[in-house]
Amino acid sequence: MRAIETPLPGVLLMEPKMFGDSRGFFYESWNVRTFREVRGVETEFKQDNCSRSERHVLRGLHYQLQRPQGKLVWVVRGSVFDVVVDLRRSSPTFGRWFGAELSEDNHRQLWVPPGLAHGFVVRSEFADFLYKATDFYAPEYERCIRWDDPQIGIDWGLEGMPLLSAKDQQGLAFAEAETYP
Repeated sequence: MRAIETPLPGVLLMEPKMFGDSRGFFYESWNVRTFREVRGVETEFKQDNCSRSERHVLRGLHYQLQRPQGKLVWVVRGSVFDVVVDLRRSSPTFGRWFGAELSEDNHRQLWVPPGLAHGFVVRSEFADFLYKATDFYAPEYERCIRWDDPQIGIDWGLEGMPLLSAKDQQGLAFAEAETYP
């Protein structure tokens, strides 16, 4: 597993070692020892999630104010542009974003530590997206920031409007959002 530092502290783009031949491929998507070596921190995942979304669906930008979740995310089918926004006021990159393509072809994973908002937009016909989370989903603590907030200025690479859930249509402006210390 190769870990690539990103401009946001603690956010890592992970590239698993691929083993392939004419029959297909194999890679280790999760190994606690490898993750500890790469990150230097023991992480306990408590919940795994899977979503399927069609082209132009945008999910996010989500976070849990209390019981914040660290997430290891990747795509097993299709392609997404995955985005995180630093919501840690103590961070030198507070309010900045990072995005990367995650796809079935590049097999990349993104480690999103607690304290960041997360979202993605589907670029392929559909995408199957996997999440490992360090804490349980707690809807009473979930918050959402507008995907198109001009203060953050994310370049989603969209042509036209994305498909949004009712919840995501009600996202708050970054300036109004609750953040972390």
